[in-house]
Amino acid sequence: MSTLVGTILLVVFVVLIVVAIVRSVRIVPQATAGIVERFGRYHRTLNAGLNIVTPFIDHLRPLIDLREQVVSFPPQPVITRDNLVVSIDTVIYFQVTDARAATYEVANYITAVEQLTVTTLRNVVGGMELEHALTSRDQINSELRKELDEATGKWGIRVGRVELKAIEPPGSIQDSMEKQMRADRDKRAAILSAEGSKQSAILTAEGERQAAVLKARGESEATVLRAEAEAKAQAVRARGQAEAISTVFKAIHEGNPDQRLLAYQYMQMLPQIAQGDANKVWIVPSEISKALEGIGGFFSAASTRFAGQSVPDGSGSAAPGQAGPGSSGPGSELDAPVARHAGLEGWLAGGGGPVHDGAVGDHEGGSVPGTGDAGSAPLHDDPSLMQGPSEMGAPV
Repeated sequence: MSTLVGTILLVVFVVLIVVAIVRSVRIVPQATAGIVERFGRYHRTLNAGLNIVTPFIDHLRPLIDLREQVVSFPPQPVITRDNLVVSIDTVIYFQVTDARAATYEVANYITAVEQLTVTTLRNVVGGMELEHALTSRDQINSELRKELDEATGKWGIRVGRVELKAIEPPGSIQDSMEKQMRADRDKRAAILSAEGSKQSAILTAEGERQAAVLKARGESEATVLRAEAEAKAQAVRARGQAEAISTVFKAIHEGNPDQRLLAYQYMQMLPQIAQGDANKVWIVPSEISKALEGIGGFFSAASTRFAGQSVPDGSGSAAPGQAGPGSSGPGSELDAPVARHAGLEGWLAGGGGPVHDGAVGDHEGGSVPGTGDAGSAPLHDDPSLMQGPSEMGAPV
């Protein structure tokens, strides 16, 4: 009996020893930490590897993960500065740096971090307008990380990053934003179109201005060239006229014309002065009176000689075609029609009177001062005056 009891006691002792050995050996995985409590109080922190604890005295709490953890929180309603409610999704990256503080300083550090994130997010975004919040995610992330890192430092937690996944305004605000964006893009398109039209108009005007300048410059140069050519042509014509006048003047002086020839030239130029449909009054130069006096004296002398040489018949008049006693030959110095023109003889003799030009038509002719009355016969209607020197018997 005693042997059986001894065997049972030995077995119990061996079991107790095995259990004690098993409970005293603790293997902690990498990137984890264990909190050992002795009699309910913190004793030490077990690191990764093989650890020995006192069985039945030391108590090992659940292991704590020391790796960086990612926690995504559900959307949180946040009121912005312009009184718009937006839903914001956040993601937090944190890591436990002190297992003891994470165990004893906060009951549930994940819940604590979530609530702290919500309150900090409302404080940060509540001071911004919606448009600023939508375009300032980096600023919001930086302020959130700074606030959370300061608050969770005593919990043995380090907040590495805070990211905003989405900022969703209400549906009506989204429609308004889309309309605003569309209007803004239409405005930009209109501005770009106007700028293009403006640049096109500027370039067109610049091209037209340059074309006008070049055209004006070309016309100016062409005008200058034409003026120079005209001046040269006028100079050449003037030299030609000067040479012609000089030649005529020289020929006249070499020919030594008398007063009767000059008077006859005046007589030939009178009908040309009266030519033209627009001529109403024509003026005879004042020098013609002296010339006409000379030619009038010539014709008077010729008529007197012709009358003295004619032979009178039974009626007391000379027979036509017969010469008088003092005739030196068959010819006479003046033809009969000229000698029998009484009006022309009186006008040429210096009797004075108005002279009318019949070639002007229904217009009144001008008077030649210092001359006699030529009668009603027009000056250029007398064939004897309009014919050349060949019809005159006397030399001119």
